[in-house]
Amino acid sequence: MDEITGVFIQESREQLAEMESGLLRLEQDPEDQDNINSIFRAAHTIKGGSGVIECHFIESFTHRVENLLDALRNGDLAVTSTLATLLLECCDHMGCLLDVLGAEASEPDAELQARGESLTERLKVLLGAPTTAPASSDMTLHDPTVEVESSGGGIVVTDSWHISVRFGENVLRGGMEPLSFIRYLASLGEIVGLETITDAIPAAAEMDPESCYIGFEIQLQTRSSKADIERVFDFVRDECDLHILPPNSKLSEYIKRIEELPEDSMRLGEILVRCGALTQTEIDQGLLNQETACAGPSTDGAPHSPQLGEILVDNKVVHKELVEAAVVKQTQVNDKKAKEARLVRVQADKLDQLIDLVGELVIAGASANLLAQKSRQAGLVEATSVLSRLVENIRDSALQLRMVQIGDTFTRFNRVVRDVSKELGKEIDLQISGAETELDKTVVEKIGDPLMHLVRNSLDHGIEPVALRLERGKPACGRVSLNAFHDSGSIVIEVSDDGGGLNKNKISAKALERGIIQPGQQLSEAEIVNLIFEPGFSTVDKVSNLSGRGVGMDVVRRNIQALRGAVNVTSVEGQGSTFSIHLPLTLAIIDGFLVGVGKAAYVIPLDTVVECIEQKEPPTGRSFLNLRGEALPFIRLRDLFEIEGTPPARESIVVIQFGGQKAGIVVDQLMGEFQTVIKPLGVMFPHLQGIGGSTILGSGEVALILDVAALVRIVSQSEEQKFLPERNTPSLPVHPGN
Repeated sequence: MDEITGVFIQESREQLAEMESGLLRLEQDPEDQDNINSIFRAAHTIKGGSGVIECHFIESFTHRVENLLDALRNGDLAVTSTLATLLLECCDHMGCLLDVLGAEASEPDAELQARGESLTERLKVLLGAPTTAPASSDMTLHDPTVEVESSGGGIVVTDSWHISVRFGENVLRGGMEPLSFIRYLASLGEIVGLETITDAIPAAAEMDPESCYIGFEIQLQTRSSKADIERVFDFVRDECDLHILPPNSKLSEYIKRIEELPEDSMRLGEILVRCGALTQTEIDQGLLNQETACAGPSTDGAPHSPQLGEILVDNKVVHKELVEAAVVKQTQVNDKKAKEARLVRVQADKLDQLIDLVGELVIAGASANLLAQKSRQAGLVEATSVLSRLVENIRDSALQLRMVQIGDTFTRFNRVVRDVSKELGKEIDLQISGAETELDKTVVEKIGDPLMHLVRNSLDHGIEPVALRLERGKPACGRVSLNAFHDSGSIVIEVSDDGGGLNKNKISAKALERGIIQPGQQLSEAEIVNLIFEPGFSTVDKVSNLSGRGVGMDVVRRNIQALRGAVNVTSVEGQGSTFSIHLPLTLAIIDGFLVGVGKAAYVIPLDTVVECIEQKEPPTGRSFLNLRGEALPFIRLRDLFEIEGTPPARESIVVIQFGGQKAGIVVDQLMGEFQTVIKPLGVMFPHLQGIGGSTILGSGEVALILDVAALVRIVSQSEEQKFLPERNTPSLPVHPGN
């Protein structure tokens, strides 16, 4: 795939996301013209881009969608739920067409083509049955209540038609000459103004001599009708973007033309001329007046430099609203260009390569630091220390490049909630908070599917039907919330709802029926609710299209644990449930705390370490100690990993914390902080419990990285079992995926 196609696909997906987001907002506020214009511009951009790369199957379908959006924008169609659903389906189809382009296929397969034709027929049906909507504004340029008298220079602008035409790239290939249409147009009357629009002309190296890149803004005085003018362009109607504003057009139509102008850097006067509100003569007169005013003496002696817009309004040649719209357009273009100038698009592969190189730099730096310490040369130790600090800064900066906000992932669920709530016949509102929270790009990509399962379960099983909610004294509209925040060096994502909550008695009965627990077995509340993560577990009596087969929650937990994370659920019956996902910020390089047991070295992620305690007389016969009045469960790495040898007389306990739970790890020695490059364990060790990866020390030896989430879970569950002596299953509940 060439570079320009790759850029088109990436930018089109961004435009599609904006379209979808805009369509969801449109249902809530059908009168928001800015939103409608934004949706139209997104579709128009995709169509234009597809024409540039000559992807005709995307261009033709988007053109049909654009027709419907144009009718919507002009008030010929009213916003309905059916229309919004159809446009959302069109967005999905355009996404599929982009996939086809990304796969470098010449055209969509038969199934996709059939779906496109079906959508096209539905678009035609809607376009064929317009429902006249009231005009957005009754104000015209010749409204008697507005003091705009006439144009300057002897030309009355509003007695002229304003014709805006942008020819498509294939016009010349089709044997059509743009100037011939202008000459034919002149036969209908007098062309009093003509401006050639050249913003679409590419760089010379990219220009195709057989393609057409120009457009025209034309002012025509004629007694012909709009239909007559439109017929001039009949031969290129499908290959051009044509807008015809009649004399005495409404103010809103000129404002719309300003909003649709190309996003070029233009002065105020250029914008007003291009939209047809003023002539060049009027602008020249206004500029002359401005120059005269600046040169003349002021009444108070202060410098006097009136703005051009003020002068034009004072001259009564243009409405103040049009000047304000032009200023807004000018500001938007400048802001967008300034924002784009600050951004650089970089391929993800290049970032991954950079992170790998930084990882090797960290390992090499650690090795150099170790050798310097062994040499006992103060100058060398100091130099390597400075080098280590710089490497650490480079590492943090490189990792920051991979951090993205989770807001885009959250926003996708607006569509899910809309579609699922309509399918279920429920009223559900999605609330999003913490969208600006950043985490590693890889984590964001992999957390989408688990979140999808949790949200769909909340919609299907969590939120009650409307009648039941009203009966329970709740508002008819249910609430599902997505929240993200940082906590102790990790990120927490919460999916909560205000539904009926988990029925613990029903879960216990189902677990007993399936043999997951034994009769008489005592379980804590946390253990009961976490039974829903067992494979194939479901308390739902009726299987729906969305869920109910017990497939999904175990996959959710397995996928999250694969990211070195953990998932917990809390629930209050009748009030709702909250799923909390704890994830590491990054999967590449971390600050670690090096500990030793026997001859082996282990790394604990530094952000999970709370404190270290020296234990002179390790407790025997129990696995918890009194830490300043708090019971702290602990685990011995020597026992967990069956390391041979005798422990030293003095052991150390590293207190760790994850997901709000504390635990102790008993080790032989503490070896200090260490920058850790995480290496995966490989496919040979997918079921290792308590180990999250490996790393290479400065000496070249390999150290294992502890999976703190798994260790905390092992320690806490082990203690709970001891406090429930009547249980028949002394072994820890081990997930099948572990």
